[in-house]
Parts: sequence; C-alpha cells; structure tokens
Amino acid sequence: MNKRIVLVWGAIGFPWLTPEAQVSEQAPTLQAFRTDRELIGFLTELAGERERRMDLRVKPAPPPADCGEIDVVARSRSLDANGPRSALIHGEVVDPTGDPVEGATVSIDSLEVRSETQSDGSFKLVVPRNRITRRRGWTLTARRLGYVPRARSVMIRPGDSIQVAVTMCNQPVALLAMVVTGAASLGTTAASVTNTQHAGVDEGGIVKAHGDHLVILRRGQLFTVRLGNELRPVSVVDAYAPGSDPRGVWYDEMLIAGDKVIVVGYSYASRGTEIGIFSIDDAGGLRHRSTYHVRSNDYYSSRNYASRLLGSKLIFYTPEYLPPDSKDPKTFLPAVRRWHKGASDREFRRIVSSAHVFRPAVELDPFDVALHTVIVCDLATDELQCDANSVFGPSGRVFYVSPTAVYTWLSAWRSAHASPILYRLPLNGSPPTAVEVAGSPVDQFSFLESDDGHLNVLVRENARGDAMWQAERTGGDVALLRFPLTAFGDGSRSISPFRYRQIPRPVGVVVVNRFVGDHLLYGTGNRWGRPSKRESILYVVPFREGEVTRIALPHGTDRIEAMGEAAVVIGTDGSDLHFTGIGLSDSPAVALRHTIPSAAQGELRSHGFFYRSDGPGIGVLGLPIRAGGSPGYTHLWKSSAAIAFILNLGDRFAELGTLDAQTNPGSLEACVASCVDWYGNARPVFIRGRILALLGYELVEGRIDGQRMREIGRVSFAPPLVRAVRR
Repeated sequence: MNKRIVLVWGAIGFPWLTPEAQVSEQAPTLQAFRTDRELIGFLTELAGERERRMDLRVKPAPPPADCGEIDVVARSRSLDANGPRSALIHGEVVDPTGDPVEGATVSIDSLEVRSETQSDGSFKLVVPRNRITRRRGWTLTARRLGYVPRARSVMIRPGDSIQVAVTMCNQPVALLAMVVTGAASLGTTAASVTNTQHAGVDEGGIVKAHGDHLVILRRGQLFTVRLGNELRPVSVVDAYAPGSDPRGVWYDEMLIAGDKVIVVGYSYASRGTEIGIFSIDDAGGLRHRSTYHVRSNDYYSSRNYASRLLGSKLIFYTPEYLPPDSKDPKTFLPAVRRWHKGASDREFRRIVSSAHVFRPAVELDPFDVALHTVIVCDLATDELQCDANSVFGPSGRVFYVSPTAVYTWLSAWRSAHASPILYRLPLNGSPPTAVEVAGSPVDQFSFLESDDGHLNVLVRENARGDAMWQAERTGGDVALLRFPLTAFGDGSRSISPFRYRQIPRPVGVVVVNRFVGDHLLYGTGNRWGRPSKRESILYVVPFREGEVTRIALPHGTDRIEAMGEAAVVIGTDGSDLHFTGIGLSDSPAVALRHTIPSAAQGELRSHGFFYRSDGPGIGVLGLPIRAGGSPGYTHLWKSSAAIAFILNLGDRFAELGTLDAQTNPGSLEACVASCVDWYGNARPVFIRGRILALLGYELVEGRIDGQRMREIGRVSFAPPLVRAVRR
C-alpha cells in the first residue's frame, strides 16, 4: 500500500511527501520533560549524536569566516554575423564538501544582473550587450543567507562565455546577526485602525487608536495626536526606559490594552525581547511604567509579526537557536527580568519549567535545533506576569495565531530531508499537540483555521520558514494541505499524502498568498527587489472543493488583500501601479481594474493597506505610494510620497486622489534608537468616519467631496533636532 502511494504522488509532482498512515482521531498530546535532569539528558544525547556524526564525516572542520572562493574555470569567446553577443557567466555554487548550494544569488550589482542557483547549484548569468562596451573588470558576488558571501573581480567583454566555480562556507551564526529588528502582533476590534489577518486578534503596529487620540511609534519614540476639530500633537516620550541606553535596540511594534501602551522590540545589548509598558491617560499623556527583558534570539521576518494581543493577554513568539555545546537549560530557557539601572543577567527568572518544555516525537538534526517558545503575559496586573510553553524543533519557522490557537510550523534550515513539524498550542490552556508534515508555508498568510474545524495551509516544496527574508525566496511544487484539527496528536504520525492537494506551481520565487472568504489566492511578484515581473498568473482555489481558476494579470502579484467579500490584487508592471479587483463567486474573475501611472507601493507589510467597508460591495481603500520603478526596499530609508485612496463602487474603481507628504524631517532628526523603518512609516487611517494619512512625522486629514479627496488638516509631530542618549 505504501509503495503504491509513493508512485502515485511522485508521478504528480510531490516526491517530497513521505507516505505514512493517517493520524488517529484520538491521538495523544505531546510529552513534556518531567525534570531538569531529564531535559539535560535529552540535550546531552543531542550533543553526543552531534559529536558522533562529526567523527563519521569526511567533511572538514567548520571553516573560518574568510573561507570560500570564486575561480574562473574556463573562458571562451563567440561571435555572430552581427558582432559580439551578450556575455554569459555560468557555473555552480557548492559548499566546501562539494554539496550544491541552492537558492544562492550570483550577481554583478553594478550592472543590475543576477541569477539564482538551482537545486544542483548551477546558475547562468547573462550580461546584455548594451551593458558592456569594452573589456574591463566587474565584481561578481555570490550571496545566500546563512553563508559567507564571496566576491571577486572578473574581466568581461562582449561575447565572453565564462565558467566559474564558487565555493561558499556555511555560517549559521552570521545568519542570526544579519538583520536587526523586533516583533509584532495580530488581530482587530471594531475600532481597529490596523489591517489584520483575524478579527479579534490585534496585531502590533506603528499606529493605534486610544479614545480621542492616535498613538504613533517611530524611531525610538512614542507620540500622541489629538483628533479634535484640529489635529494637535499632545505628548512625546522615548520608547525606552529613562536612564537606559537604547543603542542596539529596535522598537518596531506597539499594542494598546486599556490604559497601557505596550512597545515590543529586540535588544542586542541584553540579547532578548524588550517589552516597554507605558501609561496613557484620557488627555493623551504618556508615562513610562516599566520595561522587561525576555531572553531570546531575534525573530525578525520581512512579513510576519511576532506578538499578538487578545483582550489583556499579550502573546508573542521567541526562538532560541541552540549552540553546539548547549547542555544547561538555565542558559537558554525563556526567562524574564525587570529592567533597572545596573540590572544584571543574574536577575533573569525562568518562566518555563521542564514540565512546559515538550519533546518532539521525531528525530531532530542535531546540527539544526532551536527552542521555540510561545509566551503569554497578563497585562491586567501591575507586574508583568508571564507563562510559556516551549517546543524543540528545527530552526526554520512560520508563526500563525488564530482566534483559538497558536501554530508554529518548523522546518530545517540545514537539510531539505528532515521532516517538518507542526505544533498547535491552544489558547484555552490545553496541552500542545503536533503532527509531522511536509514542505513549508510561505508566511503566516499561508494559514487559515476555518470554522469547519479544519486547518488549511498552502505549502511549498523548497521553503524554510519566514525568518529574516526567507519568505522572499521559495521554490518547488505547491500543495494545499487541508486536514481536521483532530489529527493533531503527539507528533509521532504524519499527515496522509492524500490530504495534500496538488495545485499549480507558480513561476517565480517571491510568492504572495492569502485566504479570502472560501478561497485561497496566490501568485508571484516583486516585493523587496527592483520591479522586474511585469505580468503574472493569479491562482484562485476554493479550499474545500472546486476547480482552480487561473487569471492572467498585466502586473506582478505583489499584494493580495481582502476587500469585503472580494479581493484586490496590487502590483507593478515596472512603471505603473495596478489594482485588480477579483470577484469570488462560483466563477472567480476580474471585476474591477485601476492603474496609477508612474507609481509603486510605498509599503510592503500587510499593515500598509487598509480597506473600509461602507456596505455590501462598496468601500474605500488606502495604500502608501511613491515614484514608479522604486525598489521595494526603499521604504526602509524614505517615507512614502503619498497615500492613494480609491473608491470601490461595486462595478468600478474610482480614484479619489492622494494625501501627500510635504516635508521629510526624518533626514534632519537626531535619531538615537531604531533609526531604520523596518516596519514602515506610512499608513492609511480610517477612524470614526474620518480619513487620515500617516506619512513619516506628518498626519494629514482628508475628506471625500463627491468622488475626490480634499485635504482639510495637517500637523507635524516631528521630534526636536537635538537629542542625547541618556545613561
């Protein structure tokens, strides 16, 4: 029976699925460690297995940071009747043992040409004839997250065919230090100004509403602006504790619970998550109350958020990547300390006992182990009180929160053959459960816990979670996994291959996906890089049953958002920004179209978009924009030029116009902390019938007159130009 399953699934394109029996409907829960001694024994076994495998290897010892090289193996020259042709650079990228390095980027940045390595490590880099006119040296660079980058000068002239051999050394420690930024959260309420994945689960953002005020987090400071007859700045405080040194800390996300403003960030100084708690009064005044540090590694993702707020419960995710010699739980188990001047590491107190650390039922790669922790803190008390559950698993992860549970999908960074594990941690306090799975989701939007008691997940063959920029580069076949929540157990069983439904493989590595209503929508686009994908195919899949619909779009699929019961796909064709409304009836199809000439998205994160529903099939959407052709990463350093507002009339889109930025004081301010806008700096805000645009340090209000947007108010809340670091 199992052999027949292998043949069937291999034939239709899923060799990465391993046939196992379906999980029983009454599966047991995960097993926890009973004592620290038992946990230490588990860690000792991992270390022993690591040493045993090292002894059996023919691989050399871990290479130094300067290892690796680019060698020119062969060179030839070709001409045709019209003279020299484009230059070709080809070859393969391998690690020091000769194993291929898949997903590496080989580029000549100054010529704006690049190539991605295939599963066998091969690549082809074509330099167009119009880019080079004579023989000269160009810098060839090979990069991949987790590897030491390599570069060398290569002499190139038109018509050259150059074969190179690239060796790249794996350096996982460098991967953990490449990005610096913090956490976030999910959810919404009726008065939410945040575009969230699930109603009732608030996500941390850079702007929130509290009574008659907006609270804004930017570049290490908190601001309040009163929403009276006129917009008026009220208060500004540092987002860090008085007397602390904020250098090396990134403050990215904010949540509000009652009269408390919560700022979540990551501190490289204390090597952990930083939670700042501030009081806010009815007049918009802000006051620092306390700051806490939670031991963890950085959890940055280019798409995901690490914290959630449900009522007064702050929920966030932290990883701890275990070093090779980890044998003492006291050095890595989640712990919390309250900050004060002179606070030391001895003041950290554990928040996870061995009885709340759960062991996987499958074998782990001893070279790729992380402790993944979901922490729940009660904000209703004066002192921050936190509990947590931790699970061991591979390092790659995608973190998703539904209204009922937290899910962590863990896949190996190091090996494509290690089985991924999906954990489910119920929010009602029930014990965690798990199941063995295949592939990996692209990001949190690949998940939907539907109201029929099933989990629905888009998975891709070659994906390693959403840490750092991993979600921006995936490959391989695609499947829609759908299975009942009762399938979760102790993690010893795999989901049956029959639960994976083959769906079309998109062309491209930058996959965007979203569940809207009863449908999964996905496609490929540009996002962080320079606009290059000028058209795409949008796939619409009824996740319960039904045929897949393919819709050709004259632009990349860079963003998919819900628009009431319909969806809107937003993307560039290289110069113009397109909005395509998709009707999601029995026969999904394009229903609305609109184009903004010479424009590009000013924000990439999900919070940059907001749709206000004004009735069935009608509403207003807002999105930050900037000049067309701008690379997606530009938002890290430059504020958006404007917020564009578009009216959805049901049968057509109507452009209302923009609310524009007038100044850019960000280049003049004396910023001392969190001075890169990793989570963006512009937002459309819809609140109490009012429409506002947050643009850097400006808040602009507009009003719809007929079918045009008119500015009616503006305020700058820019900080003083001179600031000093407090010690």
